[in-house]
Amino acid sequence: MITHKNISLFFIFLLLLLFLLKISLAINELWFLIIALLWIGINAFGSSRISSNYHVKAFCSNPLETEKKIALTFDDGPSIYTLEVLELLKKYNAKATFFCIGKNIETHPEILQKVIDEGHLVGNHSYSHSKFFDFYNSDKIREELQKTDALLEKFTSKKINFFRPPYGVTTPSIRRALKVTGHKTIGWNIRSLDGGTTDVELILNRIKKRVSPGGIVLLHDTGEHSVLVLEQFLQFLQQNNYKVVSIEELLNLNAYEIGRG
Repeated sequence: MITHKNISLFFIFLLLLLFLLKISLAINELWFLIIALLWIGINAFGSSRISSNYHVKAFCSNPLETEKKIALTFDDGPSIYTLEVLELLKKYNAKATFFCIGKNIETHPEILQKVIDEGHLVGNHSYSHSKFFDFYNSDKIREELQKTDALLEKFTSKKINFFRPPYGVTTPSIRRALKVTGHKTIGWNIRSLDGGTTDVELILNRIKKRVSPGGIVLLHDTGEHSVLVLEQFLQFLQQNNYKVVSIEELLNLNAYEIGRG
């Protein structure tokens, strides 16, 4: 498996070999630069692609699922649009997982309570969702996760097991923090990109083309366009005999630690 540790060991060995060869042979120093840039490039790709498992093991789908089952996940709430999302989920008898930002929980505690009351799952999506989150050291990341867990656990009365890193970026610091907190990282394999565009038709076509048994869809509950996409997507799933199930059922993982609370 290609992981951060394996790649680092390989390139350290390669650079050391080049250094030893340079002592006896006339090797152009440009090779050192090329190898270093390649190393940086692989690190950047692996860190930005959550499904690569480059730094941490992420559950992004269930490739063994043969039935038409799919899971819906929503990032960045709770927000006022979460209420509209909940109404649609109720209408289509669908359960979802909401990855919540700590500061938004503080702003909309009553909406998070409604999410819980209606039988949906919640997970940790950091406290701040800062653009610089992946540059934080492991202690600061751990503090953010534990602060958000504490907010969520007021509603669940159980320890939160699921975490989704902001922007889907993973780093060595996140890996070290998760080693302490024990969260399971939940990714996706069907990304809507509704956080970057408001074009409903574009978003809808993108996710419809990627639907397959065992898939995990990433949407956001923070904009009207996402609500419009969701309604049409739920209609599409219904017409194609797909069942929307929880992450717990799809992955056979527990969203909360059993026995606490």
